[in-house]
Amino acid sequence: MKSNYSTTSGGACTPAALPSWHRLVPLLAAALLALTTPAARGFDARGGQFIGFKSFADFEQAPGARRGEIVLTSPQIAASINWDELIASWNAETPEGTYLKIEARAIYPAGPTKYYVMGLWSSNPALYLRESVLNQKDADGDVATDTLKLQIPCDRLQVRLTLGGDHRQKPKLKFLGLDVTDTKVTSPRLPSNRAALGRTLPVPQRSQMAYPNGSVLCSPATVSMIMTFWSQQLKRPDLDHDVPDIVKAVYDAKWKGTGNWPFNTAYAGSYHGIRAYVTRLTDLAEAEDWIAAGVPVALSVCSDRLHHRGPGPNGHLIVCVGFTENGDVVVNDPGSSQNIRRVYPRKDVIYAWSYSRNAVYLIYPEDHEIPKDRFGHWDSWTARQRVIVER
Repeated sequence: MKSNYSTTSGGACTPAALPSWHRLVPLLAAALLALTTPAARGFDARGGQFIGFKSFADFEQAPGARRGEIVLTSPQIAASINWDELIASWNAETPEGTYLKIEARAIYPAGPTKYYVMGLWSSNPALYLRESVLNQKDADGDVATDTLKLQIPCDRLQVRLTLGGDHRQKPKLKFLGLDVTDTKVTSPRLPSNRAALGRTLPVPQRSQMAYPNGSVLCSPATVSMIMTFWSQQLKRPDLDHDVPDIVKAVYDAKWKGTGNWPFNTAYAGSYHGIRAYVTRLTDLAEAEDWIAAGVPVALSVCSDRLHHRGPGPNGHLIVCVGFTENGDVVVNDPGSSQNIRRVYPRKDVIYAWSYSRNAVYLIYPEDHEIPKDRFGHWDSWTARQRVIVER
């Protein structure tokens, strides 16, 4: 039945063996299907698309395996690109004793893959798990912590959400974001947004190195800086939390760390009126669009590349807070014990950021005016217009 559920609004993969002959059938069929997709009709998605849901009325609702669970299954979603990587983000209120499971699968002409678990989320992991799921690899793909990686590109997908809890309490879903990427696409550089050049946002500076085990706390330190910025802008003390508080709220027990991208945005998006998700941008020109709109951007970079120590990988999160007049990048780098506010050459940031395929955290008030979305890379009306949902 249709859902009437009311809403309140990185590791490497080892390449698998070449696909067997029966896998080539859906590949050829997908190639023919691609001729009718929006991407083939001339839409320039630049290798990526973001699909956001604020309403779940079109999702099918069914009981779950556990008593009291609700399972919401999306219709088939046809993306504008043939994608081979997917990142799911979610914003939900999860009262004590509630939990959320997020799953996704690709759908080929020959049939769907299995559902891959993108995350188990809970505000209290002592009661219900909050972790990524290991060992999901099969002939179709694998989940590297928080990213579904397919062996063969696909343009269709489906998501399934399981909501559960004690005493008839359930998570209150506010938002679901799906970022899909065609990793084979390389796009030309965009011209800079001159409205961002020479502008620096007053984002508070915090060092991850000030805390025990600080060398691995770049992501919660980044979220802490951005949330405190909005606390000051909105005069909301409830958004100002120090790094150790966020560490406790985003720790991934299976990954044994705090760098799970969607966990960090799920924490930020659990606060009233805050939208937070993971997406990928074309290049720094789109980050400039957000700075011009007054929104700091968390960039997932390789620290080794940024500091000329080698090609990495060595994942790191920094906050882009502005740009110099000549386009170099002004950042708050939590990996620094001193001089957290730094200016990095634009070319160095581009190289370091390419490590994550230009992944970002976007965290901002739901009612904040956001920049025009030229390519469907963030949650906007333009992006929603480009989504085909099959009923």
